[in-house]
Amino acid sequence: MKINEDLKQQLKDVISEFNAPIRYAVAYGSGVFQQSGYDQKQKPMVDFIFGVSHPGHWHDINIQQNPHHYSGLRLLGSGAVSRLQEKVGAGIYFNPYVQVSNGMNIKYGVVSIERLCKDLIDWETLYLAGRMHKPVKILRDDARVRLANQVNLTEAVRVALLTLPEQFNEEEIFERIAGISYMGDFRMIIGENPNKVKNIVKAQMENFHRLYFGLLDDLPNVTILNGGKFQQSYNPRFRGLMVKKLPKTLYDKVLKKYTDEAVSQNRSIPEDKSVLYEQIAQSEDLNRYIESSLSEIIGRTAVTQSMKGILTAGTTKTIRYAGAKLSKWWTAHS
Repeated sequence: MKINEDLKQQLKDVISEFNAPIRYAVAYGSGVFQQSGYDQKQKPMVDFIFGVSHPGHWHDINIQQNPHHYSGLRLLGSGAVSRLQEKVGAGIYFNPYVQVSNGMNIKYGVVSIERLCKDLIDWETLYLAGRMHKPVKILRDDARVRLANQVNLTEAVRVALLTLPEQFNEEEIFERIAGISYMGDFRMIIGENPNKVKNIVKAQMENFHRLYFGLLDDLPNVTILNGGKFQQSYNPRFRGLMVKKLPKTLYDKVLKKYTDEAVSQNRSIPEDKSVLYEQIAQSEDLNRYIESSLSEIIGRTAVTQSMKGILTAGTTKTIRYAGAKLSKWWTAHS
């Protein structure tokens, strides 16, 4: 993703400040990429994700170097910090409102490479995979994560296609993809700008095009039309294959919802999996199965991760962060 060269260097400078080894790093959000509907004069907190090999070892080094980044949890030691990171929520530990030497105000999340790749491929929580559906600036790359994210982006395209009509335009599919990670997130009811998805896509059409156009062009069931429009085949075989290739967590939930309803309605379930996939793909309830499944995956993690944030950020930073979110929400509704 292309960004201002000065900003790119500032972001790289932030990474170089940490003594603890960072294998993979991205910056994302409104602090890196412009979003419509916000006051551009206000400098937002810049968000980072750090992928690391061994969270316990990483936090041990970082607590020694940057104890002020942490809440009182640091007093329990790096082992307690890493256990909280791994066992609760999405497997990521955030330190918000950190002032770095170049004056930038940042929030950084620490996640193991193992956990990051699993979410990108299986959509276990979609907390990390969903963030990677939107444009991010890669500052330190890792081959394993790059491959896993290519799978993640392809899966996002399939999910969007299964919920779109035969003809659609770029903005429609990009909004559908960008909106996946917000389904079931309680913060979208109060705490986030309700136009967030539209604002993200509107301001970043070029970056979304760069991320997804090649994937759409490679699909045999999608035809590119004039004027940024697309047409997909509603052939049951193609759509059945897309159901088959859904991310594992989403696949399991969609399959269960369809079969449970079939049993309750005394409908037969075909033994041939290919026939079953085609039946699911042609079901008039497919959108409902997908959207409710995504809400289940995302909703629980959004709550547990937010509760964890109170412990990891501390009371003062939590109140400050919540206040900033509510201010955005209030501005969008006023």
